[in-house]
Amino acid sequence: MATMADVARHAGVSVATVSHVLNDTRPVLAHTRQAVLDAVEELGYTPNTLARSLVTSRTRSLGLAVSAISNPYFTEILQGVEAEALGHGYSLLIADPHDDPGHELEVVRLLHERRVDGMIVAPSAEPGALVRYLARHRVPAVFLDRVVDAPEDGGPRFDQVCAESAGPTAGLVGHLAGLGHRRIGLVAGRPGFSTTRERITGYREGLTAAGLPYDERLVVHGDSGASGGERATAALLSLAAPPTALVTANNAMTIGALRALRDRGLSVPGDLALCCFDDFPWADLFAPRLTAVAQPSKDVGAQAVRLLLERLAAPDRPARTVRLPCAFVHRTSCGCPEQPRHVLEPDHERTLP
Repeated sequence: MATMADVARHAGVSVATVSHVLNDTRPVLAHTRQAVLDAVEELGYTPNTLARSLVTSRTRSLGLAVSAISNPYFTEILQGVEAEALGHGYSLLIADPHDDPGHELEVVRLLHERRVDGMIVAPSAEPGALVRYLARHRVPAVFLDRVVDAPEDGGPRFDQVCAESAGPTAGLVGHLAGLGHRRIGLVAGRPGFSTTRERITGYREGLTAAGLPYDERLVVHGDSGASGGERATAALLSLAAPPTALVTANNAMTIGALRALRDRGLSVPGDLALCCFDDFPWADLFAPRLTAVAQPSKDVGAQAVRLLLERLAAPDRPARTVRLPCAFVHRTSCGCPEQPRHVLEPDHERTLP
């Protein structure tokens, strides 16, 4: 097996120069760098990652803690994280916190003990212990999909990246109102998630813009899962004056809503118009095809890695929250002919202070 000394002799440079090229610890002339890389290729040299980590205090690994990895939305986020991390020479350790604050803290502690260089976390609805642990141990971290408010005591903030939620939800409500609906229900996500709060805010903004009153009976939490979405939809359909249109706040709850409608022999959009937050690969296979907000999930994952690498390079820079635009995928479950896909938010990332 080739060693670093073999690479140095083959390239005609010192072992220190080989180390600087492989670890990117000091600028090296372009032709010298290429000679080292050519030698690595020709000799089939494989760096000793463990030995390198002892020298650099870096493992070239990142931790990813996201729940419901089987959910297509988080699967695509994972693809974005992995591709971006590998592109920068980082491996990935993955854990599922199951949206449970206690388990979340445990998996983050385990990732930390594995000496990952930094972490990307989709925080639970009660992230206090998580934030305190990361702050106490000064772990470089980025939150994705769900944002965490800045501590009231002025404690450290973390970089965050997510898709827009309020504006796209308001757009769905406005679209349904424009079709003549006056009682529009919302199957909201789990209480405590920032995405749940923001989509309820967007729902209310959409009603206000359409001149419609807010009726709290038309908002039921589906706890972000299929079974919860089914129960929430059943509750809405049981009202004395049920909604004529429905917005579901994520893809899993959309499945639950469709089950509840099927069990009651109701059709979409004949008996109830439906729009959903989260597009997913088979949304256009339903009859009717589902009108949806599509989140830039792979871009969210890739942006999280970029933010984390920036944090590793500049530990003291101010924290940033980056929001990415969604797209409106106009199909037929809303009750009107299919239209071209278009972006609901400005077609660029928006950075908040």
